[in-house]
Amino acid sequence: MYILSHLGLIFFMYPGNIIASTDQGHWLPIIIGVIVHFVSLLIYMKGLSFFPKKDIVSIYSGIGKGMTVIFIIPVLMYFIMLILITVRAYSEIITLVFLSHTPLWAITLLLLSISAYIASKGIEAVLRAGLLLSILFLPIIIFTFITSFQNVDWRYTIPIDSDFLFMTKHDYFESFFAFSGGFLFLGFVQPYFSFERRGMFLAAAILIPFFIFSVYIPVLTFGQTTASTTFLPYVVVLDAININWLMFDRVTMFFLLSLFSFIMMYLSLVMWKAIRIIHHYIPSIKPVYLIILLSAAVFFTCFLIPDWKDVEKLLWWNTFLRFYSIIAVPLSLYFFGLTLKRKGKNETI
Repeated sequence: MYILSHLGLIFFMYPGNIIASTDQGHWLPIIIGVIVHFVSLLIYMKGLSFFPKKDIVSIYSGIGKGMTVIFIIPVLMYFIMLILITVRAYSEIITLVFLSHTPLWAITLLLLSISAYIASKGIEAVLRAGLLLSILFLPIIIFTFITSFQNVDWRYTIPIDSDFLFMTKHDYFESFFAFSGGFLFLGFVQPYFSFERRGMFLAAAILIPFFIFSVYIPVLTFGQTTASTTFLPYVVVLDAININWLMFDRVTMFFLLSLFSFIMMYLSLVMWKAIRIIHHYIPSIKPVYLIILLSAAVFFTCFLIPDWKDVEKLLWWNTFLRFYSIIAVPLSLYFFGLTLKRKGKNETI
């Protein structure tokens, strides 16, 4: 599930954000993002290890009401914004790539209804569905990813020099959209499932080539100047693939449909996390009704976002909550867990 939730986010907006943030040496912004991802994951899992069989909602609630306001409410706001942005952005991408004559509301309704239905069945159903989708679609993703090297020109890797000017660009901070939403679910599934830190780091390591080559394949195929003018660079690369022995004309269709199935799983996971928080503090309302209310609110709010420029504005406005979730939540869990451990030792002494 960790791999699926990230794959659904990597190949669409992430390459365009990185390519727009710098005109050479793309490896540096990618590596910095990967390092931030690994450090956050390490601190987060270490913090969770201090609270076995507890999710982060119970942890913060047990510390005090003030911690709920400081940490849980921003995380909930981030999840809701994440659902809204993901549904609106990927509905428009489906419209542009596949269904140009289908109304946007129909695609939005489809994404929300399927994701909400899976989320309403609980985390077990989400993870089982994720396992099934990985068996069905991961081979297609890997095959297409390998064939996307067909037209690359390795000379475009030069120059490899880079600077840190990309850290002044909005596009670069928006690229952390691909890093921030995936690992937080570990703090919600802990009461239901156990996981090994070694396995999670292995999953994160498996994602590194996808982060790197989702950016470099468009650059190596078209060059920086042309790649920077495309809306979805990696999708444009797929349209240029020519495989004579394949019975289908377009590889793009199967690749993107596979990724959209991962996006629906990702949305159902984020919905389940948001409802888990809300239900903890409003237990009188059943989770199913909360999911329906949340889906309806997101559905109608999507129509207040007229075009792609407004989606990008939302991505930028959500930057504070994004980095708050990446940095503040792992650090706070680690700090509270370490404090609790020291208190326990002192009481024992």
